[in-house]
Amino acid sequence: MIKDIPTRKVEDLAIAIVPPENPAADALWDVYILNLHQYPLLSVMVTSRGYGEIEGEKRQTSTLRYFFDDIAAMEAQKIEPIQPAVFELANEFWVSFSLGDYLFDKKYVFVKGSIQPDHFTTIPLLNRKGVMIR
Repeated sequence: MIKDIPTRKVEDLAIAIVPPENPAADALWDVYILNLHQYPLLSVMVTSRGYGEIEGEKRQTSTLRYFFDDIAAMEAQKIEPIQPAVFELANEFWVSFSLGDYLFDKKYVFVKGSIQPDHFTTIPLLNRKGVMIR
């Protein structure tokens, strides 16, 4: 029965969005997945999409999918570049991966207006400023 299936919380995993080191007005930012575990993650699948309204008009980006065979312990893996124009939308990243003998998944959503310098923090493993959800 479903109540007999253990549910485990995703820990020590983060998604970070960081500006380029040499910013220009229209430069692409980078999205990273951070494995803060002491063990590698296997069969990592990430889907990304943006959705919401801009000036009262519903907008949605394409859904993109990425697969990584593994992400080593304490490693940052670049997922994709992202245009600052989509920061006006909610940006969702759904991550699934294997750790040990268990399959985990978690959804990370950067809500509209959250990707801005007011919310910057130092991103572990990258030693750069950006926005991160853990």
